[in-house]
Amino acid sequence: MNDHALSDRLRAFDYTSWRARMEATGGCAHPVRLRGSSTITTHDGRVIAHRTGEVWGPCGNRRETVCPACSDRYAADAFHLIRAGLAGDERGVPAAVTERPRVFLTLTAPSFGPVHTRRITARGRVIPCSCGRHHRAYDPDLGGAVDHDTYDYQAAVLWQAHAGKLWHRFAIALRRALAARLGVSGRRFGQVARLSYAKVAEYQRRGLVHFHAAIRTDGPDGPSDPPPAGLTTDALHDAVREAAASTSIDVERPDGMVLTLRWGAQLDLREITASAHDAVTDETGEITDARLAGYIAKYATKGTGKTDGHPDRPIRSLAHLERMKLATHHRRLIETAWELGGLAPYADLNLRKWAHMLGFRGHFLTKSRAYSTTFRVIRGERRAWRLAEQLDQLGHPADEPVIVVNDWHLVGIGHHTQTDRELAIAHAERIREQRTTTRETT
Repeated sequence: MNDHALSDRLRAFDYTSWRARMEATGGCAHPVRLRGSSTITTHDGRVIAHRTGEVWGPCGNRRETVCPACSDRYAADAFHLIRAGLAGDERGVPAAVTERPRVFLTLTAPSFGPVHTRRITARGRVIPCSCGRHHRAYDPDLGGAVDHDTYDYQAAVLWQAHAGKLWHRFAIALRRALAARLGVSGRRFGQVARLSYAKVAEYQRRGLVHFHAAIRTDGPDGPSDPPPAGLTTDALHDAVREAAASTSIDVERPDGMVLTLRWGAQLDLREITASAHDAVTDETGEITDARLAGYIAKYATKGTGKTDGHPDRPIRSLAHLERMKLATHHRRLIETAWELGGLAPYADLNLRKWAHMLGFRGHFLTKSRAYSTTFRVIRGERRAWRLAEQLDQLGHPADEPVIVVNDWHLVGIGHHTQTDRELAIAHAERIREQRTTTRETT
């Protein structure tokens, strides 16, 4: 944004109205522009507010690279959702969940070939990569294949496309493993206990996802019901390891050969402890629930661990990539996903739609039904609070029912100029800095 464009924008006749709409979205980078009317009436038909014209709504995109403002809001909602299942809340999850067997699990992707790495010893010495180089911290080669010609890109994309299904099978295997420890069949597990979890997918630098999950055991009725005595923390640890080792999916390669998809050998499993401390881990290396929700939720807004030029939206053809500054490794993953997406055996995977996500087509944050509250409830409470605030400004009691009639239609998405977009992003950044400063001083 140059000074001349900024000066012109600040002096524009519509700047005041534009700024009000922009601030109403929290600085959304791609606001949804609507035109129409909204009327609020009492139950007996008395109009207490009527508004016409243009209003803006936030785009709601969870990715920070697309919209910093909306990704902040998504992360905040995710934090409350995950935190509720760790420490309880007023929406039906009792504080007693802190006493349940709970673990923090990380499942990774397997290796599909050597990649450039940077490891540091306890004394601070950088260990040479398998390529023989000592990579710097921000070396763009990190995470990329050492040899692009021998790296198994087909297997990597197929694993990525089935990662969500692999988690589903892992959850089934975990319930069966827990059932065995209770001496019941897998079918009867739901009658004596319940597995509750929230998980988030995070891209590694090599472009493949791994899953972070907070896992908890409950009784059959959910969080208000304690689990059977046989489901101890040690039993949960053993069952998780057993389930992860046994989970697999067989798929066919384009040449007809069978490819068995599994989790990577690296599995991180730690107990979650109740703590009021501010650290993510305590001195024993266990995960505390004081900040674990934020630790997990932040991954839900991350992108693909990509270079700056990586596409944030679906591509229409491989020619789309020619104008982008991409790392060779990520380009090869996208190209492989696109090529496989054009083959009939993989039509159900819809890989061309998800090529920009390197083949991963699952949800980034999911939870079991009884783990905690939902995004719908959290967002509904926010809408109700805003309506109550508006009614208070109108002098109408918030506890008296009203009828809201909205008649809006879409007129566009996004700001009209790049200057407007940059000003909105700057506004969102100021909000973030103010929130950080407030948090640090309290």
